[in-house]
Formats: sequence, C-alpha cells, structure tokens
Amino acid sequence: MAENHHKKRKIRIAIMGHRGIPCRYGGFETFAEQAAVRFVRMGYDVRVYNRSHNGDYRRTSYKGAKMIYLPTVKNKYFDTWIHSLLSVLHALVFRVDVILMVNVGNAPFTVIPRMFGTPVVLNVDGLEWQRRKWGRLARWYFLLCEKMALVFPNTIVTDAQAIRDYYKERYGKESVMIPYGAEVRRKNNAKVLKKYGLIAGKYFLYVSRFEPENNALEVREAFEDVYTHMPLVMVGDAPYAQEYVKSVRDTNDERIHFTGFVFGNDYKVLQQNAYAFIQATEVGGTHPALIEAMGYGNCVLVLNTPSNSEVAGDSCILFEQEEGDTQDLVRKLQWVSDNPDIVNRYRKKAQERIREVYSWDAVIIQYSELFLSLLSKKMINRIRATVSGVAHKSF
Repeated sequence: MAENHHKKRKIRIAIMGHRGIPCRYGGFETFAEQAAVRFVRMGYDVRVYNRSHNGDYRRTSYKGAKMIYLPTVKNKYFDTWIHSLLSVLHALVFRVDVILMVNVGNAPFTVIPRMFGTPVVLNVDGLEWQRRKWGRLARWYFLLCEKMALVFPNTIVTDAQAIRDYYKERYGKESVMIPYGAEVRRKNNAKVLKKYGLIAGKYFLYVSRFEPENNALEVREAFEDVYTHMPLVMVGDAPYAQEYVKSVRDTNDERIHFTGFVFGNDYKVLQQNAYAFIQATEVGGTHPALIEAMGYGNCVLVLNTPSNSEVAGDSCILFEQEEGDTQDLVRKLQWVSDNPDIVNRYRKKAQERIREVYSWDAVIIQYSELFLSLLSKKMINRIRATVSGVAHKSF
C-alpha cells in the first residue's frame, strides 16, 4: 500500500523569489499567481513561498496552492536575498521535485538545489543592472548574477526575444524564451470608477513603480503640456525611492491624480476603462503592465525600446525619448486625445495581438513542458500518472 501511494503522489513545484500572492506589487507577483493557479488545475502539488511582511499568515492556501510564509529583513538590498535563501532551504527539506525561481538576483541560490539533484528553472526577467535605482555595488552584483545564471540553474527563461538575444550575444548562452501572459477582457464598473472620481473612457492611465527608469516624472511633465480635459491617473509608488516619488507628485496640475499602488479588482477596472495607456519603462523584458493594458483593450502609447516594440508589434503607438526630451510623447498624447477613432482602432489591434501571442494558458503550458523535460524519466514514470494531461490539458 505504501509503495502504491508513493507512485501516485503529485509532482511538487515550488515557486519562489517574488514577494507573495495574491499579487500586491508587480510583475513577478502577477506571474507567480497566474502560474500557481494554473499549475494546480493541471494537477501539480504547488507550494508558493511568500514574505511574511507581504501576506496573511492565516491564509494556508490560495486557489489550491499551498502558501508558505518565511521571514526576511525589510530592506531594499537584503529583502529578496534573505527570503530566497530561506525558501530554497525549506523547499529542499520538504523534498520538492522542481523549483521555479524568479529574478536574476537570486541566481546564487540556484546552485544549492542543483547540488542535491533538484532541478531549478530561473526566470531572469530583464537587465536589472541597468536600473538607475541601483548604486555601483548593486549593479556589479547583478552583472555577476547574470554570469552565475549561465551555470547554476538547469535552465534560464527569458520573457522577450530582446533579452534572449542579449544573453546569446554577450555570453553565448541559449535560453528558453517564454513570454509573459495577459487576459483579454474589457468591462465597465461605474461603482469602482466613482471611488476614484473617474468616468469610463475619459482618462489616461500610467502604471509603474515610481523609479527613474520608468520615467514617471517625464510622463507627468509631458502630460502637463497636453491640451485635454481628461485627467491622467498615475498608479504606483516606490517604497525605497521617496525622494523621487516626491518629485513625481510635485505638480499643480489638477488633472493629474495619484492613487498609490492599486491591486486586485480595482486595478483591473482602472485598466479596462482607460481612454489610453502610457508605458514609459526603459529597462527589462516583457513588462506586465504593458501586455495587461493591451489585453484589457487599451490604446497604448509605449516608449520605443527593443523589448517594448517586440511586445507591441504594430498594435501600439510608439514614442521616442532621449535625455528627458518629452516632446514626442506630448505630440502623440495630443494626437490621441484629439482622435478617438484612432483610439478605437488601436484598442482592437492590441487585444488581437494578446490573443495571438500572450495567452496565460499557453504560457504556463510551456513552463509545464519545460519542467517535465528536466525531471528524470524514472521520476516521471513514478508520478506522472496522477498529473492528468500535465503538458496539454485545456483550461
């Protein structure tokens, strides 16, 4: 009987390196939540590692995924580092079968499970060392982590072709390219909008952490030069960049509204009912807010970078910006404000592109297939029978 039970246990997946779910912060957390829910539906035993200061200890599971809370130091430099190390050690003690780690800064810890024969997949995201918020030492660390990512995990995942090309050209390292995902939906909710003093289809939206490489200040300054009665809603904040946040909020333009971080249903409603969305992030791979905005049927104005233009294709309006020059963004915002027919055309194009390329279901199936390719044939034969259609089950 014991032997039969052992053969039927599910494949255990640990998801770590993020802050926690349900999503209250950003891209890694959104990805972790979407992945966990779908892995559970596919028949996996899913354990999600959350930071103790970021979640609710009373929640032992989330939509079928086991919730594990571990402590850390709430600090810009050590928060992720300490929690990821503890998560790896905990996962090894409880004998998970495969680890999905996010954030290239966690690359040093992927060597530990490898030493014990546990496969590790590392989603490296974008080029963290290019972010202006980091000092010289932190940038050196992230560059070092890129090199560790070449040898420590079993596989690295990049979420944009531009990032995949970077690793190939700089290091000669192949990676598995799996894009980020998004939902396709647009729905009005006047009650939520009223809470923010907004009318559906009558506001511009900007979403990001308020950090220099996300150009929140430049977006605010550009909007001040646009002639429109519609407000600009700026969703975001930054826990470790208060001086910059203060500069972003320093405006006398009453059309500009600051909401702080917004999550869950309120965030979806704000995304689904905007007149147009502004994406101005410089650094990184696939930006979650961008493809979410496209999936929710927005006309998107996006800063022209290799990663952004890769996602946008011809379904978004690109703008240029060099050394703080916002004039192209001002012109594009004015053009969009004055031409609602253009807005409707780009809304349709954006959702069509998400359906074709960035479906969450298709994204998570690719991760599932990657996991199975890393597990030994002996392990798969022993436990795969209980994971019904793991690689191909429809949702």
